[in-house]
This record gives sequence, structure tokens and C-alpha cells, in this order.
Amino acid sequence: MPTQKVISTPYKLIDSDPHASRVVSYMRPSDFAVWGGSTFAAPGALYLWELAEPSRSAVKVPLRVAGVFGFVGGFLLAYQRSSFRFWGWTENEREAAMDLTELRARAQQGLPLYGQSDQPEWVQQAAHSNSAFSQLKFSAFPMLNLVNHPHHGTDESQYKQ
Repeated sequence: MPTQKVISTPYKLIDSDPHASRVVSYMRPSDFAVWGGSTFAAPGALYLWELAEPSRSAVKVPLRVAGVFGFVGGFLLAYQRSSFRFWGWTENEREAAMDLTELRARAQQGLPLYGQSDQPEWVQQAAHSNSAFSQLKFSAFPMLNLVNHPHHGTDESQYKQ
């Protein structure tokens, strides 16, 4: 298995390839505000554009499509912001405390820290290789980590104390 590249970050690395459910559950209210703002900004901008220069055609369907694009784009932006905190690229004190509490509880119960997977090791490795830092490539190909695997770039002994 190839070794994972170590990146120096200004804050503590929590997880280099977090599962999508953890990224969403660790989102802050500011992430949800960004998501909601994007959802309403896309059709709002289209509506203002229509007011400035009327197209003389129905705008109901384009407003709905813009709303869907704003919703999806806002989710990806909020997901990326939350991922940056997992990687230690932005301030993550709250997330580090939540991670320590969650994974220590799993370790005390004798459960695998990052979840159980029925996938073979080579599938877990391929999933990790495809999803690691994929949040930086959302504009080309949105990919989330949906596979539990043991490749997270952290020292697991800190949770077993």
C-alpha cells in the first residue's frame, strides 16, 4: 500500500479522508448558512437579471433549475468548508473535540474507529485513493467518501487512552 502524503497544516489534522456522514454531521451553522444562501442566491440573481432585462418568456422553469443548481452547489461548498476543518486547513477546535469524544467512545466499546466495512481491502484502498482530497476537485467531478476504510492519516492510539 502506498504511503500517504504528509501535509503540514496550521491546525490539527483530524481526518485526511473523512466519511461523508461525518463531514455533514460536523457542519457548523455557518456552513448551513452558506448552503442556504447559495440555494436562494442562484434563482435570486436570475430573477434580478430578468427584472433588469426582461426576456418576454416564462421564467418559472429557469428559476426552478437555478434553485436546484444553487442547492447542489451550496451543498458542495458547505461540504468543502467542513472538509477543510477535518484537514486542519482552517480553525477546527470544535471539530477536534467532537472527533476525540466520538472516537474515544467507539474505542471504549471495542468498535472499529472508522466503521465496519464489508468491502475487500483492495476496494477500500481504491475508494480511499479516489476520494482523498476529492473535495478540491468538486468543479470537475464531485466525489464523496462513502466507504469505511482504515486510511485516515491519524494516529489511532490517541483514541485508546
